[in-house]
Amino acid sequence: MAQAPQAASGTAPERASLARPQWPAARSSARRRPRVAVALAGLAVALVASLSLATLQGTVMIPPLTTLEIILRHLGLPFAPHWSVADDLIIMQVRLPRALGAALVGAALGVSGALLQGLLRNPLADPLLLGTSSGAGLGAVVAIVLTASVTVDWLGFSLVALLAFVGALLAVALVYALATRGGRTPVVTLLLAGVAVGAMLTAAQTLLIVMNVALQQRFGALYFWFSGAVDVESWASLWVVGALLTVGLLAALWVAPTLDAFALGEEMAGSLGVAVERRKLVIVGAAALLVAASVTIGGLIGFVGLVAPHLCRMALGPRSRPLVAASALGGAIFVTLADLLARTVIAPSELPLGVLTAVVGGPFFLWLLRYAGQRYRW
Repeated sequence: MAQAPQAASGTAPERASLARPQWPAARSSARRRPRVAVALAGLAVALVASLSLATLQGTVMIPPLTTLEIILRHLGLPFAPHWSVADDLIIMQVRLPRALGAALVGAALGVSGALLQGLLRNPLADPLLLGTSSGAGLGAVVAIVLTASVTVDWLGFSLVALLAFVGALLAVALVYALATRGGRTPVVTLLLAGVAVGAMLTAAQTLLIVMNVALQQRFGALYFWFSGAVDVESWASLWVVGALLTVGLLAALWVAPTLDAFALGEEMAGSLGVAVERRKLVIVGAAALLVAASVTIGGLIGFVGLVAPHLCRMALGPRSRPLVAASALGGAIFVTLADLLARTVIAPSELPLGVLTAVVGGPFFLWLLRYAGQRYRW
């Protein structure tokens, strides 16, 4: 009597039968690609429009055509200058660097939020969750304590920006080290370690402020930094932050398929051949690098890394690679427009950027959640 074929025989009919269930998913993915491409192209156009608007608007009225000519002349095109030196300085040293800086900050926060939400499988995760905000804040406080005796200006970064960058990275490294045992880093332990380390670093900030009278006298500037404010000292600092963002974004796009596998559970991801712990380290490292880069020129801006990935997930679905790209563009648009409002609503004074992102973005996000209803997929 003929024996039943074994499951591991690998015959052609068996392989065909195993492949058939995947065809509808492949066709569905193929149908989504044009929609994703159109959405990303639309976000890119919206980002260019946002940057243009942020460069044109300000307390000093400069005609749009003059603004364009100033920028093109600095790019090497032969336009005869018919504008004042003050107009040139306003566009090339104030408005354009600040608009680009806001876009870089928003893109970094958006991508890091998408990475951490996918890794932690928690819709409430944001880039400041793993102790980065507390570490950066402690670094900034220490820098303000030291600025009376130490002056550092490296590539346009102040000592506050440099120590905030270092503090954010060291805080995440500490959280990851505390959460890792036996070569494994459970997601729940990572999350809890981030909360605990963040609380301790925040307490250290408060202790330094209470014990230092000189620091209390400068608390206004420190509070503005904690509330978020785009501050670009030079074009060199923009190039550095842009390079860091590029490294983090490329790493995020490379590791994005791993986030899709993590959605099935770490055991299933491991059975699919994913080096789970190595990829976790890459994801956490990329997210930490992006947040640390953003705080150097933007301070602590909340809400962006939480909202931008969710909005893009509503529009494009849960696939991680297009979500990462869309989160970068969406976060850049959000912060660019929010920064424009922050510096023009009560000009010549400014609103704290982090407050504005929450006040303006919060109700809009809640309305979208209400509108999306059960169609929202996590």
